[in-house]
Amino acid sequence: MSDQNVHNAGFTSSGITGKSLASSMMSQEARASGGGVHSGGPTATLQEMGARGSTHSSGFTSKGISGGSLASQMMSQEARSHGGGTPRGGTTSTVQSI
Repeated sequence: MSDQNVHNAGFTSSGITGKSLASSMMSQEARASGGGVHSGGPTATLQEMGARGSTHSSGFTSKGISGGSLASQMMSQEARSHGGGTPRGGTTSTVQSI
């Protein structure tokens, strides 16, 4: 995943850009969870990366998730909490797609 992709999606050091993919994700996630965006969810995870201005070493790459990385830990934790698989639209799949 490149820093530019995260920024282009609307996750920036200044916050989430209005009328962007990021704002749409935040809105959908908030509606689905009853009004808030959860820490550790797709929106929060991507915004944290955007605020830092760097996605390097997170483990989300164009070739997949790097073993032993933060991304692989996230994927493993998410799979355990969902009975063995990472759900479509979950944190890992959303962040990896961007």
